[in-house]
Amino acid sequence: MEILANYHPLIIHFPIVLFLLYILFEFISLFSTNKIVYNIANLILFLGVLAGIAAVLTGNQAAEVAMRSNIGNTKWLEELIDKHEQYATITVWYFAIILTVRYFLTIKKKFTLKLKITFVILAIVGSIFVFETGEHGGDLVYEHGVGTSLFQQSLQNSNSK
Repeated sequence: MEILANYHPLIIHFPIVLFLLYILFEFISLFSTNKIVYNIANLILFLGVLAGIAAVLTGNQAAEVAMRSNIGNTKWLEELIDKHEQYATITVWYFAIILTVRYFLTIKKKFTLKLKITFVILAIVGSIFVFETGEHGGDLVYEHGVGTSLFQQSLQNSNSK
């Protein structure tokens, strides 16, 4: 399943963009009476959750590949990956719950202005989770080179010593 790990850097951008677009459309729906804007927000959120699930699954595979690297003391790597994974999981669950509640309220036709404001606030809070997930993932790649060819070369060099 290492092939899934290779797709993680490509897939992760989809939930980031989709969740942030959802937040934008959720905000726009506050001022719009057009049902299309509301439905687009639902669709974007749904696609964001699906993309988030794909990102978490490929990320789990990428984490396994990184941890199998046998570079000696991997405690620092485990801690960084765990933090990134924790935020990613929270993000996906958070938006999945919002999607479920939003869908239920849509079916029951109980989506009032107060609830719209509440969902905008919830969406903005969700952006913090998106940011933290990206921040920790960025640290893994840009500060430590995890998942890059340089990381692989350093692993090979440390294993050959």
